[in-house]
Amino acid sequence: MIDRSSEIPVLEARSLRLVTPSLAAALGVPDFANELGMEPARSAGVLLLDGLGAELLSQHADDAPVLSGLASRYRNLSAGFPATTSTSVTALGTGLHAGEHGIIGYTFRAGASDAPVLNTLRWCAHATKGHPDLRDVIVPETVQPRPTVFERVAAHGVAVYRIVPSDHHGSGLSRAVLRGAGHDVAADSLTQLADGIKTATNTPGRSLTYGYYGGIDLAGHIFGPGSPEWRAQLREVDTTVARIAEELGTDTLLTIVADHGMIDTGDDRIDIDTEPDLAAQLVEIGGEPRVRHLHTVAGSAGDVLDTWRAVAGDRAWIVPREEAISAGWFGPTMSEPFRQRLGDVIVAARDNWTFVRSVAEPMETALRGHHGSWTPREQLVPLIQIRA
Repeated sequence: MIDRSSEIPVLEARSLRLVTPSLAAALGVPDFANELGMEPARSAGVLLLDGLGAELLSQHADDAPVLSGLASRYRNLSAGFPATTSTSVTALGTGLHAGEHGIIGYTFRAGASDAPVLNTLRWCAHATKGHPDLRDVIVPETVQPRPTVFERVAAHGVAVYRIVPSDHHGSGLSRAVLRGAGHDVAADSLTQLADGIKTATNTPGRSLTYGYYGGIDLAGHIFGPGSPEWRAQLREVDTTVARIAEELGTDTLLTIVADHGMIDTGDDRIDIDTEPDLAAQLVEIGGEPRVRHLHTVAGSAGDVLDTWRAVAGDRAWIVPREEAISAGWFGPTMSEPFRQRLGDVIVAARDNWTFVRSVAEPMETALRGHHGSWTPREQLVPLIQIRA
C-alpha cells in the first residue's frame, strides 16, 4: 500500500495469497498454514469476483446489500503487486508471492532476450499481428512450475472443482496456475456459476471449489467503475450471491474475494508510442498501462531511468529492477529464473495516471478503467465469508 511520505510503496503481508492455503488448512489438509483463521469445514470454496475492489463495493453498497453487509464483518485484503488478474489468480492458485510463482504481470518477457512478450490472459504473443498462440512454445506448466494448492489438496483425497467460463478450460493461464481440478464445470453465466457451486458443495465428501466471474471487471474496463453499466453488473452479482448462500451444502465455508480494484483514469495518460524520448533505448515494454516493465538496450538502463523520471515526474514511481526487488514489491524473495521477466526499469503509476501505447496496444489504450498499481482503490479487495 502507499505511504506518500515514503520513497516507494511497500507490499502488505495480509494478501490474497493466504486465502487458498487457509481454506486447505480448514479442510484438514496437512502442511498448510491457516493464517486467515478460517473455521474448519467439510467443503470450502473461493469465488473470485474480478475487479470488485473493496473501496468500490463500499461506495456502491446500496447496489449490493448482501455483499456489502457481509464485507463489513471482515478485514480487507491486499491484492499484491501488481494488482492485476493474472498475478492475483496465480497467488490464489499457488499461495505464493509473485517473486516465487513468476507470473509478474499481465504481459512480460517470458524467456531470453529474444523471447516474445507473453500476454498471460490470452497466452499469446502480445502486441503482435495475429496474436499467435504460444501454449506449445512457452509451455504454461514451465512458466509457472510450482505445485498449485489444488494439486496439493487433491493428493490428499480432496475433490477439486473449477467453475469458470468455458474458454478458461485448457487456457494457458489455467494450465499454469489453476491445474489440479478433477472436476471442470463451464460457467458462462451467473446462473451456471450458482448451479456449479451448489452441485460442488452439496456433493458428499471433502471438496475445494474455485469459481470465477468477470462481468464486473469487463464493465469497469469498458464503461468505467461506478458507471451505470458497472452498477447493473454489481446488482446482478449481489442477487446471485444471495442465491448461492441459500444453496450451499452443509458444513461449507465459501470465501468471496476480488483480484484487484479499479480506477477511472479519464484523460490522465502519457502515450509512450508518441513520446520519442520515452521509447528511446527500449527493446521491449511489458506490463500494462498502470505498471510498465521497460527492457532496455544493454548499458542504457540508467539513461532510461533518468529520462522517464524527468518526463513523468511525480506521476509514477520509477525504479530500477533491483530496487523494486529489494523493496519487496514482488514478495520477500525473487526466484532467480524469474528476475529476467522484470523490466530493467519498473514504472508504477500514481494517482489516476496511465502509460498507454496507442500504436502497439490500441485495445488497452481505449479502455476507461485500469488497475495494477499501488493506490488503495486498486489494492484493497474484500474478504467475505459465508458459512453453511
